[in-house]
Order: sequence, then structure tokens, then C-alpha cells
Amino acid sequence: MSGPSEWQQRIQGEWHGRPSLFDAGGTWRGYEDIRRSSVFDAGTVTYYMDGGLEGGGPLAGRFKLGAPFAFGVTDAGGDRLYTGPDFYGAGTPYGGFVDARYYGPGWQVDLNTWNQTIGDTQVYSSLLFQGPAVAGCFNGLYTRDPALVDGWLRDETVNGPVPFILPTKDAGAYGGACEVFGPDRKPLGSVRVTVELEPIDLLRTRHHVTWTGALERRHTVEVRRDGFRSFCEGPGAWGNAQAYGRASYPSLHFADGTRLAGREFMMDATPGMGAGATLAVAYELFEGNAMAAVLHGVLTWSSS
Repeated sequence: MSGPSEWQQRIQGEWHGRPSLFDAGGTWRGYEDIRRSSVFDAGTVTYYMDGGLEGGGPLAGRFKLGAPFAFGVTDAGGDRLYTGPDFYGAGTPYGGFVDARYYGPGWQVDLNTWNQTIGDTQVYSSLLFQGPAVAGCFNGLYTRDPALVDGWLRDETVNGPVPFILPTKDAGAYGGACEVFGPDRKPLGSVRVTVELEPIDLLRTRHHVTWTGALERRHTVEVRRDGFRSFCEGPGAWGNAQAYGRASYPSLHFADGTRLAGREFMMDATPGMGAGATLAVAYELFEGNAMAAVLHGVLTWSSS
């Protein structure tokens, strides 16, 4: 390659984070201290990760390694191909968001990593699979600003285990602009996403969701929360969601055959009896079983 791709330029630098580890049911198990960088040098890209696992419970034996990660990346501006020896697979960038699917021989898991870059912040998650079954999840926030690292890691230690929750008593809406990309990775414009919340009781909330702009969609769904799980019970969509700490992963199905797979990450969640106000979202939209669009952005809360 003659030079680094747009995505490679976007993620240059060393990123610092302390993502939390959760088991398949959503129970917090520990931290992974990580420093990572993707380095372009003399026409080749190498990805480095160094750190260590703290805690982990019954997952510790699987995710504790005796050496730092390093693996080659073929990066020609389309899919990023991971060529081993520590990871094999590919990642597809859509602007500031990448959906990567690959295998880690050291961890012996299949990974689906979603990384959303917002300036000097990355919203990161890796769902870990044994065959089709989820074995666990890493997720957290990263920074590449050296001046923020010490305080950032302290905050991630406090906030990483906080469960995902939306306001349960206050009516209002999360809203913001999202970038939209086609399955060919080309930009399609922007969409204003609004998620208006109408609390019913402490465990049930009616969501009125509106997309306007490059994509036009509208639906209402009643969402029932049960611990780390949520259930979407019509009338406009049906499905469920599983939360791992601050991140919830919804799967929704619509009567027209459209399907949505997503991640909603409460960036400013803290311990205590309240919900955050800044929600980073990434959604993949399917028509039938074919990818139709990818959108991502940041939604902020306003009370009614």
C-alpha cells in the first residue's frame, strides 16, 4: 500500500483503556488493562496490544495470556484483514465505526468487535463466542489523550461495572445526528435519531423511535427490563436485548421483514440511582437477511 487508509489515519496513536469483562449472563468479572496501537510503517500495518487481566473469576484461565498481542493487518482502504498470528479475520470500517469479526487462538474465542471513534475517545466492545454461544464480553471507553490517561483509568475502574439503564421515572428523549453508510461502506448522509421515553412503571417503558433524514423510520415499542435483559413486546417491533455493563445489545424485528442489530453504550453512566445523559449508538439495519445500512452517532438526553 502507498499510504495509510482513512481508518488507519483516524485511529493513529496509542489508546489507553480498562475495559471490563462480563460473563455470558452479564455479570461483571474483572478488568483488562490495555494499551493498544495500530502502527503504519514502511507500507505495512501491525496492531499491538499490551496489558493484563485483573480478576476474571472462572474466565481468568481463558483470557489470561503470557505475552502481549501483535498481529499483521492488510489495510488497503476496504476491509482490514487480520493476518495473525494472534488474530485472524477482518474488520469493515463505516466512517468512524468498525465492525470486526475474527478469531483469537490464545483466547480460543470468536470475536465480534465494534469500535466507534468519537474524536479522541473510542467506544469499544468485543462479544466473545464459543460457536454460536456468547462466552463473555469486554467493553469500555478508550482515550489517546496522554493528559487524560490517569483520570480516565480511575473513572473506568469505577464506572465499568455499572449496569445499563435508561430513566425509569422521567419522561424525555435521547436525540442526535447519526452518520449513515451503505453496505458498500459509502456514506449516505445523516439521520436524526430520537428515542422518546414514556415510563409506564419502574420496569416498563414505551419507546417512541423516529429516524428522519437519509433514512425514514418510525415505531413504538414497549420495553420490559429484567435485570441485564430487556424484552421488546410490540406493537411496532419485537425482540430483546442483553446488557453487559454500560452497553446494551438490542435485536429488533419489524413486521416488514426489516431487522436491527445494535449497541447502545451509556458513556457517562456512574454508580448511583440515576441514568446517564450521553448514549453512543451503533445500528446495523437488514432488509430480509441482507445488510441495508449502518448508522452510528451520539444521542443526548433532554427531559420533557
